[in-house]
Amino acid sequence: MNTEILPLPLGPTICYLIKEEDVILIDGGWPNRGKEFLKKMRQLSIQPEDISIILLTHGHWDHIGSLHEIKALSGCQVAINHREKDWVEQALKPIPPVTSVWGKVWDVILRPYARITSFPGTSVDVVLEDAEFSMESYGIHGKVLYTPGHSSGSMSLLLDTGDAFVGDSAMNGLPMRIGPGMPLFAEDPQLLKKSWRLLLDNGAKRIYPAHGKPFEAEALGRLL
Repeated sequence: MNTEILPLPLGPTICYLIKEEDVILIDGGWPNRGKEFLKKMRQLSIQPEDISIILLTHGHWDHIGSLHEIKALSGCQVAINHREKDWVEQALKPIPPVTSVWGKVWDVILRPYARITSFPGTSVDVVLEDAEFSMESYGIHGKVLYTPGHSSGSMSLLLDTGDAFVGDSAMNGLPMRIGPGMPLFAEDPQLLKKSWRLLLDNGAKRIYPAHGKPFEAEALGRLL
C-alpha cells in the first residue's frame, strides 16, 4: 500500500492531504483561503472533487476558516467530534487558555485578529463520538482517536503506517515553540498528556502537527 502525505498550508495552519485508495483532507485552514487551496491543488495535480472527506482535528477558527469554500469546491463530507459540531456550523471562535508565557504573547496577537475575522458556518455530515472511528470506508487505512486536551473535542488520525495527524495537540518549532511539545493553548494540559500516551500506545511513530514540522513520536514520550 502506498501512502502519500501532502502538506497543504492554508495560512499559518498546515492542513494535510492523505492519499491512499482515496484522498482525504485534514483540517480547513485559515479564513478566506479558497483561491490558495485551488492553486495548491492544481500544483499537486489533485482535483478538489477527489477529496472524500475533510476530517477536522478540532473546531478552532484557524482550522475551519476556509472549510465552507473547500466543501463547496469539493462536494465532500465534513467530520468533527460531537462536542464541537456547533463551533463549525455556527462559525464560533472560542480560544482556549494559554499554557506558557510565550502563549500569552501570542494570545495578545491572535485574540484581536480572531475577533475581527469572519467566515460562514459549514454543515457537518459526520458527527464523531469519542469511540475509535475507522477510516476504511473513506479509502484510508487508519483510525480516528479521541485525543482531548487542547480542546474538549480534539481528534487525531492515526494511520496504519504510524503517522499521526494531531492538529494542535502538539506543536513543533518556531515561531510557536522551540522543539516539539505542548501547544501554546490548551484547555487541559494534563489531559493532553494522556492523549499523547494514547497515541503512543496505539503505535504512533511520527507526529504531524498543524503548526510546525513533523517529528518523531518518541519526543512526546520523553515529555510525559
